[in-house]
Amino acid sequence: MPRADFYLIDKPRFREQPLLLVCELAKRAFAAQQPALVLARDFEQAEAIDQLLWDFDEDAWIPHQIAGDDDDDNTAVLIVPPGVETPDRPMLINLRETCPAGRYERVLEVVAAEHAEREGSRTRWAEYKRLGIEVAKHDM
Repeated sequence: MPRADFYLIDKPRFREQPLLLVCELAKRAFAAQQPALVLARDFEQAEAIDQLLWDFDEDAWIPHQIAGDDDDDNTAVLIVPPGVETPDRPMLINLRETCPAGRYERVLEVVAAEHAEREGSRTRWAEYKRLGIEVAKHDM
């Protein structure tokens, strides 16, 4: 059964730079040998995640790139801006305002501390439940 995990940002480290949590989740996925898609809200966010994955942890190397190259299938963490088609993967990190389409085993929802972000996450939570997807919440 698919699962949706909501990571609600609360710690100061992530409040100041929410994309750090995305990098931590991508790092965990790579360590678990789980190919992942990061669904960015726009191209600028995709570029920011791409850069941050190089810089956030000097001891970690996470193979990643923005989707659209010939070697997308061989890249562990693929950052996907809207409008770019990619094959489904078992794990998604969703930064978009809607529930992702496609087949996946697990989706990680990163929810910033702002009130508007929390409201959008409640809508996605209800949609996942309506679809019969198991949901869980984690305070970060």
